[in-house]
Amino acid sequence: MDYTVLRSDRKTVALQIKNGSVLVRAPRQMREEAIRHFVLAHADWIEKQLARLAEKERAMGTVTPLTQEELLALTERARRVIPERVRHYAERLGVSYGRITIRHQKTRWGSCSSSGNLNFNCLLMLAPPQVLDAVVAHELCHRREMNHSKRFYELLYSICPEYRKWNGWLKKNGPTIQKKNYGKETES
Repeated sequence: MDYTVLRSDRKTVALQIKNGSVLVRAPRQMREEAIRHFVLAHADWIEKQLARLAEKERAMGTVTPLTQEELLALTERARRVIPERVRHYAERLGVSYGRITIRHQKTRWGSCSSSGNLNFNCLLMLAPPQVLDAVVAHELCHRREMNHSKRFYELLYSICPEYRKWNGWLKKNGPTIQKKNYGKETES
């Protein structure tokens, strides 16, 4: 089995499947033989992960990318809809926020800076409205808790009780939606 070893000052060894390849994160002093033994001991898990990834890639292979015009239309729609949802949840949470930016991103759905600026992916317009609300609520909860602690999730579930359901929907269907982004990550 092919794998790449990435050594660092870490204390434990870990496996990661990244871009269809096996990556082993290992302590600097770990012997090559011990790494090989670790990989072989986890061969079943690695095979399952690679098979699952291949199946996901096959299923997503038929996605038609959005045209530039479609992407611009989604961005315009997001510029109308998202600020309204941000205002709604900001009022419920009693938080302020800075600038709202709509982006065309390949991996992220939203983010919140320490200064309160919010970024959202225009592709959220292709998801159910509850998914958009879950992402908006998540980012605004960072205005109170700039982490993913227990308190953060308690706050999030208090204003978005079905967060887990819609976040699960996004994890399952998000990669297909993001594959529609035809090109480079850009900002609008």
